[in-house]
Amino acid sequence: MAEQALVPLLVKLGIVSALASILVRSGGVKKMLLREGRTLYQRLQLALWFAVVFGAGVATRVVTGGYPAIDLGLEGSLLAGMLGGYFTGLVAGGLIAIPAMIHHEVVSLPLYAGLGVLGGLIRDLAADPEDIWSFTPALDLNVYRLFRRAKDRRRSLFHLLALASILVAELLRQVAVSLFGPARLFHLEMPASTGGWGVAAVYLSTLFAVTLPLKIWNNTRNEVKLEEQQRSLIEARLDALTRQINPHFLFNTLNSVAALIRTDPDRARAVVVRLSSILRRLLRRSENLAPLRDELSFIEDYLAIEMVRFGDQLRFVKEVDPGALDAPVPSMLLQPLVENSIKHGLSSKVDGGAITLRARRKGTRLHLVVEDDGVGIAAERLATMLDGGVGVRNVTERLKVLFGDDYRMRIDSHPGRGTRIELDLPVWQPASPSPDLAAVS
Repeated sequence: MAEQALVPLLVKLGIVSALASILVRSGGVKKMLLREGRTLYQRLQLALWFAVVFGAGVATRVVTGGYPAIDLGLEGSLLAGMLGGYFTGLVAGGLIAIPAMIHHEVVSLPLYAGLGVLGGLIRDLAADPEDIWSFTPALDLNVYRLFRRAKDRRRSLFHLLALASILVAELLRQVAVSLFGPARLFHLEMPASTGGWGVAAVYLSTLFAVTLPLKIWNNTRNEVKLEEQQRSLIEARLDALTRQINPHFLFNTLNSVAALIRTDPDRARAVVVRLSSILRRLLRRSENLAPLRDELSFIEDYLAIEMVRFGDQLRFVKEVDPGALDAPVPSMLLQPLVENSIKHGLSSKVDGGAITLRARRKGTRLHLVVEDDGVGIAAERLATMLDGGVGVRNVTERLKVLFGDDYRMRIDSHPGRGTRIELDLPVWQPASPSPDLAAVS
């Protein structure tokens, strides 16, 4: 029978764990809980959230006259103060106590409001907000860190103080019950047959009922931080890949200008004007995605420069579906492919040739083709083309970062007949962005 007395305490821990796990799945609640700096209005919002969640448990216990394990008013008040500060703890504690006050448990209001303030005091004593999130009730671990790990000494002292404060909160409830009677304040009473271990179980259940939500919410907080770090890494990687492309392109363009300055200054000036237009667009670019029409305009400027160098030997054919012009594509996607066509396909061909660019949109997919009728690529080089060369390799890596496996790139080449590069990409929809693309757009 003594063991059965522990059932309400175990149920209490199960309820608080389930509540913490379910509620943190809400995006609004997650932001509210994990935000460190809050305005007065945001602190009030947090207090109301705690009041609704934990006050509902108190109301259920009062209305039904049973289910004592669902009443987590004390723990909710203390948590509100620890996570939101004095004001949040005071307001939440007062509101949580309202159902109990209606039931004539008049000591609930001053006790819960006071414990909310105590939670705010605990928060103020933390040298770093991380100290609250990393709170552990393990007494032996905190003592070990206190004496053996100097760098954790301050945090260990805070954790010991927080542990003691939670136990003091339960002690205050027990003292209030003994002074004013169980009719004036709710508490989980253990049978006399349980003796001292029953009392200890009550204190431990309160300690873990405060600790478990902190642990669950901290796990969610760490997941959010990890997602943000991954997003930052993706953005940094994209920037690094784009920076590799830009100098490569500029180097070749400046070589063209240098070659023209002595032989044809007028054309050199025309090239510089085109180059300035390209640089202006590059400097303005702040997103990883751009409409296809902007990329085509960029290609036209680039090819105008190359046509000055090649003359009539270089021709450009554009076959673009008007419905594809607004489709977003990775910035600087086409230029490296066109540059490769000129450099490896047409530059060594005596009579030059043509570059054909095709684009069409079909539903949520965009199909792009860059084709030349140049000298082609030998089979052994074609097999390793995606791993070598700045242009194609960077395009491939950027597509992998942006789209994961949701893209297709195919290179088909025949020596003496030319090379064809096909791209099949998803079209990013603002209303339902893909996770990877939304993270970097």
